[in-house]
Amino acid sequence: MGWMAAKAVQAIKDKVSAKTYRSTLNQDLDRLILSLNRTLREWANYFRHGVSKAAFGSIDAHAWGRLMRWIRRKYAGKARMGMPEFRRRFCDVGWRIAHRGVAFTGASSVEVRRYRYRGSKIATPWTPAPAAATGG
Repeated sequence: MGWMAAKAVQAIKDKVSAKTYRSTLNQDLDRLILSLNRTLREWANYFRHGVSKAAFGSIDAHAWGRLMRWIRRKYAGKARMGMPEFRRRFCDVGWRIAHRGVAFTGASSVEVRRYRYRGSKIATPWTPAPAAATGG
């Protein structure tokens, strides 16, 4: 996973698993997608300044798989839903899961920025103090 702690990655995967557990099949798919997007985006914003792109991809793959299995359980009926039918019914662009205008974005939608340039904003002992304004 790179430099990200395995414990942090496992914690977010556990949250995704809890949200997509069998006991949550009573909720609407669009609400579940919104909830997953919010959780993953918040988590990714916290970790976006590290070496985290590979970890984001791993988490998205886990979340996509859990969401796909959740959908197949909920909407299968008596017959098992195959992948072509799943893609036709629940994917909009390629294999991106979407329902009622809400698309699954995941953690990879957050931009990873390793370094921020703060050069002139960092105070140093050698930086001259701004001149005090004197009223006349």
